[in-house]
Amino acid sequence: MAEHSKRPEQPAGADWAQQAWLWPLEATRMALQGYAQWFADQTPAPSTARDQQPLDWTTPNVVALQLQTMRLREFSHGSEIQPPVLVCAPFALHGALIADLAPGHSLVGALQNHGVGRIYVSDWCSATPDMRHLSIDNYLADLNVAIDEIGAPVDLVGLCQGGWLSLVYAARFPGKVRRLVLAGTPVDISTPSELSRMVAAIPQAAFEQMVRQGDGLVSGEHMLKFWNLPFSRQDVEAVLQRDLGDGSQEAEMLLDRFTRWDHATLDLPGGYYLEVTERVFRQNQIANGEFVALGRRVDLAEVRVPVFLLAGESDTVVPRDQALATAGLLGTPPAALEQASEPCGHLGLFMGSHVLGHSWRRIARWLQADISDAAAETIGA
Repeated sequence: MAEHSKRPEQPAGADWAQQAWLWPLEATRMALQGYAQWFADQTPAPSTARDQQPLDWTTPNVVALQLQTMRLREFSHGSEIQPPVLVCAPFALHGALIADLAPGHSLVGALQNHGVGRIYVSDWCSATPDMRHLSIDNYLADLNVAIDEIGAPVDLVGLCQGGWLSLVYAARFPGKVRRLVLAGTPVDISTPSELSRMVAAIPQAAFEQMVRQGDGLVSGEHMLKFWNLPFSRQDVEAVLQRDLGDGSQEAEMLLDRFTRWDHATLDLPGGYYLEVTERVFRQNQIANGEFVALGRRVDLAEVRVPVFLLAGESDTVVPRDQALATAGLLGTPPAALEQASEPCGHLGLFMGSHVLGHSWRRIARWLQADISDAAAETIGA
């Protein structure tokens, strides 16, 4: 029985901040190597993180629409002339507060500070038992409802797995997307990464077993309990790109908010999770032009809107080469394609103070590049 009580060794330094996003897959892999009985013997403990008061959002907002899969949050405070920007957060066991963690570490705040006035965020809901059969199509359909509510066309900003969902949406509904930002987004899994290698090494039956173990859901709390490795202060410093060792009240607040965000996991519908592992990460259907979205096969070569690709140079979840390889799959003219890479890991792309002040400032300007001309025409009329 002692064998079943082992935990994986913690990687050193900032590497752990990268590998943490692989824990659902890593736990499954480990279960195949002798941990299955330990996993099966566990019973969900009384909730800890979910019994705490949920973290407040940093930037004032209102819930503009409540759907089964998401709360559409509106952060707008600007001119109606500006095209709306919808940040499509990742739906991968952590909450959408990744886009609005704290002052100085908020992607929403960075966009606002650099002139973007109409901002929305997809705040994905934790799955409940009645959602266990939801598929990728259900999430695309609700994303479509949200965009209709906002008013198309929108500028879609996809973060990590919210990126491939945004890209598929843009290919399926080309008239509803004006510009597209893909940050740390896995699309062509044939470009090697730790994530793609791990999925390829795990039989699909193992993922199915994990879903059965959760009665049709992938339990974020259960999986976090299995993994059970905290971020160190140095890991959080690498993500947030700032020194947190001065003992200040601000540093303590940032460490507390990051830790609470990390532990406030979401449950995923088993149907959705199995589709993602099989269709997106095993069969590489999006990159291969085989992905069927809401009844229609999508071809990335038909995506011709302006696109901005952002990658992390030390990202092991979605390596730089994989994030930027998407450019070769699109029909976007070269003159309308922008790329940037930052010296950071995965989470740093969304929370790091230097990245938010550098590449996201550039992205904000890129999103607004043609707005001044449109405003001048409107005033002239």
